[in-house]
Amino acid sequence: MNIIPLSIPTPFYVGDVNVYLIKEDPLTLIDVGPKTKEAANALRDKLGRNGVQIADIRRIVLTHAHEDHCGLAKQVRDEAKDAEIFVHEWETGNLFGRLGEERHRKLLLRLGVPDKIFREMQSLYGEISLLTDALEDGDFRPLSDDMELGFESGSLRVLHTPGHTPGSCSFVREANRTLICGDCVLKRITPNPILSPDPVKPDERFKSLAEYLVSLAKLRSFSPTLAYGGHGEPVTDFDEIFNRYVRSIDERQKRVVSLVTNNGITAYDLAQILFRDSFNNDVHRFLAISEAAAHLDYAEMEGKIALELNDGIEYYRKL
Repeated sequence: MNIIPLSIPTPFYVGDVNVYLIKEDPLTLIDVGPKTKEAANALRDKLGRNGVQIADIRRIVLTHAHEDHCGLAKQVRDEAKDAEIFVHEWETGNLFGRLGEERHRKLLLRLGVPDKIFREMQSLYGEISLLTDALEDGDFRPLSDDMELGFESGSLRVLHTPGHTPGSCSFVREANRTLICGDCVLKRITPNPILSPDPVKPDERFKSLAEYLVSLAKLRSFSPTLAYGGHGEPVTDFDEIFNRYVRSIDERQKRVVSLVTNNGITAYDLAQILFRDSFNNDVHRFLAISEAAAHLDYAEMEGKIALELNDGIEYYRKL
């Protein structure tokens, strides 16, 4: 299978995003990049170098619905005319707007986030959302676990790998154990377990870290020889990355548990301690709160700390 990585610029601190051209019938893009002129020009240029025009694309497959990955989906779809967009139906990131609904506000206030701070984060993400065109129900076809995406030389198997987002998906070429895994596995950074409403129980928080660890183990079970991530270089030693991730998560768990007091701590307060130097920098505040909440959820699920609700705010206490 002819998988061609295309590095596309983004305005985010994470740097370029990897878009993957599957140069087989039907011509397919896995992710597309953000909706910026620079990204659109880069995508057009790099496709051209591989003898492909945007009008030739028949299928757009999204690993997840964050702006750097999905922003150009509608634009590419419209220019290609017959192209279909595929994304998991649990992908609540930018399918319908991020931090744009009342349930997002309620989830964050429950974590101890002051309403003023939530409004600031909501405003920031309102600006970031301009880097994508939100998808409506009729704009995409759903991906599902074990679904096959067929090509002339074989197929890619869809793997639902929630964690970074609820609907994150990876894809495996089982013939040679090659993965395309979006932001589920990145060579140089650990993916953030983004705070999201639970797709099944939307008034509750999605248990992102617990789900992520299951997804990592799921990917490892294929004994991958090569893993293409959403950013940076491909991974050629999956076990090394797996073990590094698990060690990093375990170390942070220990740190989180050590910071929980008898008087209780909120995810908002914990985030300011864990990420003191970057907490007030742009999107880092929301990412920090997401990370803190994910680790507190996981520690509570593992029976390491206790959770109490007081005046609508969650406090985590020592057992």
